Amino acid sequence: MFEELQGLRDRIKPYVDRRLSEFKELGKTGKTTFDFRPFANYSYEVDIFSELCFCLLTANSSALMGIKLQSLIGIDGFRSMSLEELEKTISSAGHRFARQRAERIVKAREKFERVMELLSGSKEGKAIRDLLSDTCSKYKVEGFGLKEASHFLRNIGFEDVAIVDRHIFRYLKEKGLLPDYKTITRRIYLEAERKLEEICQELGMSQGELDLYIFYHKTGKVLK
Repeated sequence: MFEELQGLRDRIKPYVDRRLSEFKELGKTGKTTFDFRPFANYSYEVDIFSELCFCLLTANSSALMGIKLQSLIGIDGFRSMSLEELEKTISSAGHRFARQRAERIVKAREKFERVMELLSGSKEGKAIRDLLSDTCSKYKVEGFGLKEASHFLRNIGFEDVAIVDRHIFRYLKEKGLLPDYKTITRRIYLEAERKLEEICQELGMSQGELDLYIFYHKTGKVLK
């Protein structure tokens, strides 16, 4: 049923493995250098806060837009640029929600110490995700729902959370594993995650690994 994903292993496994290694290094050491070549002509250093900001920028946009802006703003820019400077830079790249994203990045600076406190504990990814996305949680990051929090955690090395974006959702529908839901509620998100866990077990992959293969299957790129 998932022959197309199995067939991709021989072709793109080195790129997937490199990306997973970058994720783990970022989570473990606090920094890594992402190299997206040959799929996108970007290679640059990130830290955990700039990766959190990347996930804010990618929401309702695209991974490529997030990568472009993360490269442009840089580690120091995410921490030090003014609201107006951030808005101007984000807008210059063609992002539709420049002001809102700039505001969320500035607000995230205030929450980041708590985020790091949460990450330094012993909780599993799903528990951390709930705290980062729950409006009643003191760890809530404005702009983070289940998908964005999962994206952030996967990108810093957590392997037990699924990023149910439009590519993944479409794949599950095409396979007949989900009905054609019009909106993704929390219940539907978790249902999709369970279906992905079943695929992971069948193929012997982690959630983070499976996501990269499905994303490549849908877009022809290994990004993040």
